[in-house]
Amino acid sequence: MSEKQHSDASHLDADVIIVGGGLNGPALALALAQAGLRVSVLDALPLETRADPEFNGRAYAQALASRRFWQAVGVWPLVESHVQDIQDILVTDGKIGEGASNLFLHFDHRELDEGVFGHMIEDRWLRAALHQRLEEESLIGHRAPARVTAVHAGPGAATVELEGGETLSARLVVGCDGRNSMVGRSAGIKRLEWAYDQFGLVCSVEHDKPHQGVAHEYFLPAGPFAILPLPGNVSSLVWTERTDEAKRVMKFDDAAYQEEIRRRFGDFLGDVRLVGGRWAFPLNLSLAQDYVKPRLALVGDAAHGVHPIAGQGLNLGIRDVAALAEVLVDAMRRGEDIGALDVLERYQVWRRFDSTTLAFGMDAVNRLFSNDNSAIRLARDIGLAAVNKIAPARRFFMRTAAGLTGDLPRLLQGRPL
Repeated sequence: MSEKQHSDASHLDADVIIVGGGLNGPALALALAQAGLRVSVLDALPLETRADPEFNGRAYAQALASRRFWQAVGVWPLVESHVQDIQDILVTDGKIGEGASNLFLHFDHRELDEGVFGHMIEDRWLRAALHQRLEEESLIGHRAPARVTAVHAGPGAATVELEGGETLSARLVVGCDGRNSMVGRSAGIKRLEWAYDQFGLVCSVEHDKPHQGVAHEYFLPAGPFAILPLPGNVSSLVWTERTDEAKRVMKFDDAAYQEEIRRRFGDFLGDVRLVGGRWAFPLNLSLAQDYVKPRLALVGDAAHGVHPIAGQGLNLGIRDVAALAEVLVDAMRRGEDIGALDVLERYQVWRRFDSTTLAFGMDAVNRLFSNDNSAIRLARDIGLAAVNKIAPARRFFMRTAAGLTGDLPRLLQGRPL
């Protein structure tokens, strides 16, 4: 393609091509399309795979700020009936077979002027709503399956090569394609990575007593055991376990697996029963050294894959989406080239420090709490208890959990682009 053709938007297939059809990619597409940008979303997986309720058993804790984003792009009304408010968060220490032994932190939503901390929403509902909204937006082209094999950045446009030989061009290509981002690799972006020797075991349980909208984080010797409220007397479990033990447990039949859950869960909600499927994901940290290159940007796990200990992975991705959308839309309105490096660096400056700080913070918390050393246990328990008693410190962590701290993009403030 010639430079003259690159400089003429009419010869481009889209203003922005988004590689990745999970959650962050469609979310970014909706934000950009609502501001008038032409967007193409390329998903390597077939629509039928994404639509399968058993595809992904995860449920997401969406901070208050993230909810504002979903409202802005028209997704929230489609999922609201499937959402559970998070009223309180309890952080406790414990051992297997004992349940929670000591309460160290209690985050009470009544201390927040804005209300609840956030909301729990299952992947199956959020994904379906996103796909519905993609189909409703005339400026969004959604192709699935469409596997990208290479990305090339030129002086006036970037091109993507698809499996089968087809090429597409746009001012900008955004990688929303996960921790092993092909977009990042095509640009030569290096990553800082290490494995945790842990798996995240995910499932849902039904229990006899109501959870009252309370999220629990037990710190067990092998890692955190999170009990996250879903609608009804149901909770989502995110159970961090050492790799060898996780692989052993995943071989159990449902009855034996359920018994392992009971040993960790305790009886504070009565009897618990496994409902639905169960999944296991290896845990690692993966940070891109650069979020942008000329005509390329990385968002979500493609930029920063973090430990799920605080349930912040998707919230971080939505912060990226809102920040990048704001940078691009403001640049478009000023007549700037949205794929130019100086424009994209505004996004990198905005997001990299926050994401890296949180990633290393979660890494440190995981290392501190994923052990049974008596001296370390005593020190961390004293520290958490102190935070719980110091109101300003407690409120700071509460506002952080609600996504209300830092330099928030307009969409996370409840303001339009």
